[in-house]
Amino acid sequence: MSSTTTNPVGANPLDDPSADPAEIAQTAAAEIASATGVARHDIALTLGSGWGKASELLGETVAEVPAAEITGFTASAVVGHSGTLRSVRLADGRHALIIGARTHYYEGHGVRRVVHSVRTAAATGAKIMILTNGAGGIRESWTPGQPVLISDHINLTADSPLEGATFIDLTDLYSKRLRDIARTIDPSLDEGVYCQFRGPHYETPAEVQMAKAIGGHIVGMSTSLEAIAARQSGMEVLGFSLITNLAAGISPEPLSHAEVLEAGRTAEPVISDLLARVVAAL
Repeated sequence: MSSTTTNPVGANPLDDPSADPAEIAQTAAAEIASATGVARHDIALTLGSGWGKASELLGETVAEVPAAEITGFTASAVVGHSGTLRSVRLADGRHALIIGARTHYYEGHGVRRVVHSVRTAAATGAKIMILTNGAGGIRESWTPGQPVLISDHINLTADSPLEGATFIDLTDLYSKRLRDIARTIDPSLDEGVYCQFRGPHYETPAEVQMAKAIGGHIVGMSTSLEAIAARQSGMEVLGFSLITNLAAGISPEPLSHAEVLEAGRTAEPVISDLLARVVAAL
């Protein structure tokens, strides 16, 4: 990649309030096409904690690019994320864009950077966006290492990726069609409503009970803002949470990021295989 497409250190065009995020996403998509040699990607996946090995099971890796070399992307600041963009050729000839560089809302870079990967995925041609995460479970019947489908979300960030008078219908945001396909692969998959908190601190037991009272089943710090941007960009969304722990006040043990990573490592072979089989069926 030429030096003209590499972000200057400390600069990000998305931080300019006069810039158009859609145009920056188009620029990033063109750079991905140039760097990978793949003109169009058909499906995109953001792989959260515990889901990383799926990229090795989906198909043949065509190219892998450090995300920070692509316009608008931010180097991953969280252990458990690869920090790369990977182009994978599926068995049926389609191409998947694997996003291993998630920018979290709590990093303080602004919503534009949080959803830039999703907007870029749409600009590469992707029509389906799969969003995965590691999260806390509110249902006591769930156990660490269990994957669940996201049926809806409650956005508790008090923020939105939409700017100005932009009105987007979020009915069936997490596509029932795609969830039904996922259940043809694993009929035992449960589902629930995801609550995105601002983070980076874990939720208090009282906040978990609030989430439960308003209809939440899963608590975490990502995904909701990305899903809204994906819908705005015209993509169909499938969401998966890996229950890495029971949420505060439900789990008898204190919460820690080490626990999240360990649950992800233990579950990774099973959930990665599940995700690869779901992608093949879409």
